[in-house]
Formats: sequence, structure tokens, C-alpha cells
Amino acid sequence: MPGNVDLQTGDAVPKGSEAKKEANVTEERYEANSEKPAKDLSPAKDSQDSTESPPDNDADYVKGHPVIRNERFTSKWIQEALRFLNFGQPFGIKEHVVAALIASSGNNGLSGVEVYAVERLFYDLNISASTAVLGTFSIALCGFVLAGLLRPLIVYPAEMVYWSTLPQVVLYQNLHFDQRANKRRLIKFGWALAIAAIWEIFPAYIVTWFGGISIFCLASMHAPEHTRTIFSTIFGGASANEGLGLFNFGLDWQYIQSTYLSLPFKQQVNTWIGYAIWYIVTLGLYYGNVWNAQNLPFMSSSLFQSNGKRFSTTSIVDNKGIMDLSKVKKVGVPYLTSSTVWGYLTQNMAVGALISHVFIFYSKDIYLAWKQSRDRTQPDPHYQGMLKYKEVPTWWYLALFVLAFFAGLIVNIKGETTLPVWGYIIALLLGAFIAPFSCILYGLYGTGVATNQLSKMVAGAVHPGRPLAGLYFASWSHQVILLAVNLANWLKVGQYTKVPHRVMFATQVYGTLLGAGLNYAVMTTIVTNQREILLDPEGNSVWSGSLIQSLNSQAVTWALAKDVYGVKGHYLIVPLGLLIGLVLPVIHWSFIKMFPRVRNWPLNTAIVASYAGMYYTGNTSWIWSSIAVGVFSQVWLRRRLPRIYNEYNYLIGAALDGGSQIVIFILSFAVLGASGKARPFPTWWGNPAGNPDHCL
Repeated sequence: MPGNVDLQTGDAVPKGSEAKKEANVTEERYEANSEKPAKDLSPAKDSQDSTESPPDNDADYVKGHPVIRNERFTSKWIQEALRFLNFGQPFGIKEHVVAALIASSGNNGLSGVEVYAVERLFYDLNISASTAVLGTFSIALCGFVLAGLLRPLIVYPAEMVYWSTLPQVVLYQNLHFDQRANKRRLIKFGWALAIAAIWEIFPAYIVTWFGGISIFCLASMHAPEHTRTIFSTIFGGASANEGLGLFNFGLDWQYIQSTYLSLPFKQQVNTWIGYAIWYIVTLGLYYGNVWNAQNLPFMSSSLFQSNGKRFSTTSIVDNKGIMDLSKVKKVGVPYLTSSTVWGYLTQNMAVGALISHVFIFYSKDIYLAWKQSRDRTQPDPHYQGMLKYKEVPTWWYLALFVLAFFAGLIVNIKGETTLPVWGYIIALLLGAFIAPFSCILYGLYGTGVATNQLSKMVAGAVHPGRPLAGLYFASWSHQVILLAVNLANWLKVGQYTKVPHRVMFATQVYGTLLGAGLNYAVMTTIVTNQREILLDPEGNSVWSGSLIQSLNSQAVTWALAKDVYGVKGHYLIVPLGLLIGLVLPVIHWSFIKMFPRVRNWPLNTAIVASYAGMYYTGNTSWIWSSIAVGVFSQVWLRRRLPRIYNEYNYLIGAALDGGSQIVIFILSFAVLGASGKARPFPTWWGNPAGNPDHCL
């Protein structure tokens, strides 16, 4: 693994003392700008960031901002309350990070509520709000505990960059460090955010054609229907499940995002290799009629009957969500589209490859990182800068786990999850085993692998005939892994910006509790108002239930594992994918031994396998745009104009993300139907009634 990493260039820099000199965010800079004690309320005239504001008898000035002392109030309890609310303190980078973490707390509960959406849509079951919130809180806290206990391996080492955090960190720095020197960049940030916000209105609402521009789709508009169908399958992609989106370029930033401005070149190369495999194999499977492919839609994550009609989950389960074998024999087993089967296969291959890859290539580095953490000798300058703060004791995390464990226990005993207690414990053990591998890959490459398929596979083996049990099993295994990665990501932000360990701990616990309730409320609103389109196998250019449909499809088919994935089933290759994946890094390692130059190739078989089938449903018109953005940023801009890359790459990426997300949030509830009634823009050539890219 590389040494330390420059936070703006992403280049590896030497370990040890030289890294402290070369890292973009130096310790001296933090000491000068962000490490002032809370009680340091020196007047603005003594600070280099002072403005020319006249003094005020009622306030002190810190960096040009008036700050009222808590001591002006005689009541002790008022002083304590104001101190708790951070009243009278400057709003610096640390306060900003804490506020942003709380604001993004919705992410901490998002994964937990998906199972409740599946229950509402496919099983007509509505659990109580208290059960849902308690379950989501348990899932999120289990993920947080894993991230906290593993932080010596997945957060502290310099190699664990967490690339997606870089736009955030650079933005915080520019807002709070040397504001006069950064004024020029902040003005450009503001312009970029405003332009992105205005632009997003067009591809998202007025000119949806901008969401998928395909020369091939336009050229086939007057072709015979058969030709247009083939073109739509290959080149279409602006609507959910339309096609592969080959050479289709979307200009909607909500799909592209700054991820591809920040991900390292080594990761994006593996992604592109995966895409190439995906195009070839997916088309080969469909037009080769493998798995009865041509009797089913080209892309969809729904369940189907053998004749292509939609399969109803309620037709084979009782009122408790448990399989009725007599109904299964009468109705038959469900079928999956060829793209979905390939997606499931590559997910299992990626998990197997991930485990082997980490053991083969990173085991020595993992041992070294753990040893350095125990000795507090980790050379990363950011880690060294955090040693001045009190660590979070391990028993805090263990106590939190006990709380989360019993919360989950109550949900599974009192709620109608159909998951027994022993299954709940196995789910937690599976999540705890896989989480370190996923976090290591994400920290190094900025991407992870989907573990949902593995969770459902194990659930199907231990709880046959219980799809709901499979869903909840995955919640306390797969979803816990996702949340561990997300919360480790924020722990890294805290390390970059020097937020004390215990402050991050308290903030993440609070944010997790807040996110549990918030996400349940949003989920019920959207599922109630968009029920029909979420159940539609194809969806549209605005709403798609492909993720929820996929979760249910996996739960149902793995509950029927013997008939669907067994020796006599249609899709035996899917569970074998785990074994195939375990072998891939071994082959890679063997090639390195035979041809040492291969070691210099940035190949990661887990990422290749993951992206070779990741987008088996949904919108695909953004893929080529993301490739173009990655080439522009990591190949051309970084090499040809390194100064501009260093100053603006991450900053402008953050601005584009912010502008597009603000507008999408507003449009979703104002005109796109999230709050109930949709108000579509009038149909015209740039906003066609069918697929936005004008494919069939």
C-alpha cells in the first residue's frame, strides 16, 4: 500500500517526517487556524483575519465576527446552557464538521428503513413506527460500533484516504482557513454552486433529454420498431431499466456527482474494465437467450413468471410473510432477468475476491497498522495531530453495542420479523466478519462491493421459506456493513479536520438516533404517494423502485434457494460465484509471481468483478459521462494543469454536488410527486412522453 496522501493532489507522499512537510493540510496550518481553545476570545484586531469592523461594547470580535461572552449572564444555569449550545464561541472548521455530520444523519438510517418499504409494498404489512425506529437505531448503532472498534485499521493509517471525503474536507478548509487568501476560490465556489443549481432544473424537469443524449437513439427515431428496440437495449439508458446506455451521455449532475473527480485513477481503471465486461456479457446473455432471457424484460430487478408476467409475492406467502409450499407448487418458482442473474453472480464473485485480495495483498500492512496503533506510532501526520485529544475508551463502544443488541433483540422478539434470535446473532457475526474487508477496500479505493447477495444467501440457508427473515437478516449483516463504511468515512473526516474523538462519538450517536426517525417518516411518505410506480418493473425517468424490487427478489428467491439456486434450479451459478471470486486474486497473484511487471498494474479483481454487473437495473446514461469526468480530472487536468487541479478540482466538485442536490430536493417535493401530487412539465421534443433520449 502507498504512503501518506496529499489531500488535494491525491499523490502518494513519503512516510515519516517528510510526509509532514509535503502533506497539503499541514499540522502547522491546523495549529494556526483550528486549534484555538474555546475560551480564546482575543479581539479581532490581534488576528490576521481581522476585518475593519469597529469595536462593540457588548461583544468581542473573533475573526471579524461579534461574539458575546457567556459570562455576561449572571445565572450559572444560563451560562451552562449557552455553553452547551456553543453560544459565544467562534464557528470554526470543527463546529462546521459537527453540524454537517448531524445534517447528514439521514444517511445513518437510510439503509435500515428499506426493509420496511419492502414489507409495505410487497407483503402489505405495516409495522409500528416505534418498532421501525428502534430497529433502525439498532442497525445503525451496530455499524457505528464496528467502525469504532476497527478504527486502528480502517481510519488511522495514512493509506486509508477515503477519497470521497476529499471534496468535503477541501471545502471546509477553504471556508475556515485563511479566508482572505481563499476569497478568490470561495467566490468561484459560489458561482459554481449557483450555476449547478440553475442547470439542474433543466435535465431534471424542463429538458429531460439532457439526462441522456444518444446519437444512436436520435438516428433511429424513424427506423422500424424492431431496429429501435435493439438500439434502445444497447444505447438507451435515460429511463430506469431502458438499456445499457452505451455511448449515451447524461448531463444531469445528480447522477454523476463529484465522486469521479475524487476517486483515484487506479480505482477508475478497474471500473472501466468492469464496464467493458458488463457490456459484452449482458448483451451476450440476452441475445443468446441464456436463462430464458428473451421471454423476460432486458433489464429489471422484479420477479417474473416464465411467460414474462410480473410475479406476485403475496401469491406464495401467508399473512405472516412465510412461504406456503402448496401455493409455490401451484404458482411455480419465480424467474429473474438475465441482467439480474449476472448482477447477482458478480456480487458474489466480488465478495469472494475481496476476502482473498485483502488476505493476499494487505495482510502484512494490516498487522503493521494494528501494531502502530497500539504503540501510538502511526506516522500519519493527521493521526499524530489527534494524539492531543482523549481517545474514546473501548468500553464506550461495547456499552453502546449492548444497547444496540438489546434493541434489536426486542424488535425480533416482539416485532413480526419472522427472524429467530439465533438467526439475528448469526447475522451480526456475518456483518462483523465482512465489515473490515469492505472498509479497507473503501478506504483505499473509494469504493466498496455489494454484500447484500451474500447476506441473503446465508439467510436462505438457515431460514428456508422465510423471505421476511431474509430481509431482516440482511439488515443486521449487510446494512450494518454499509453503515460501518459510512460512519468510518465520517471518522476520517474528523481526523482530517481535528475534531476530538469524543465529540465525534457523541455527534454520531446523536445523528444516528435522529436519522432513524427522520428516514422512517420520509420512507412512509414516498411509499404511500408513489406506490404504483415503485412496484412497476420498469419505472420511469423520475421514480424507480429497482432497489426495493431487487431486495425483495433476493429475499424471495433465496427463501426458495433449493428450487431456484440449487442443483436442479435455474441459477446454480450464482452461489458458485463466491468460490469463483475467491480464486480470482489467486490467479492475479500467480501472474505477479510469473511476470513481476504485473505488480505495477493497478488491478483489483474485487472492483472489476463488482462493476462487471453492478448496474443491472436503473438509469445508465450517466456512465459514459462519469468516464469522461474521470479522464478529464484524473488524467488531463491533474497532469497538464496541476495547480488548477490542486486549487479547484475538489472544491468545484463539492459546489456542483451542493447545487444539484438542493434543487433535486426542492423539485422532488414541489413538482415530482414525493409529497403526493406530481406536476409534470408540459411535453415537448426536449421533454418527450417516452424515454428522454428518444429511444423506443
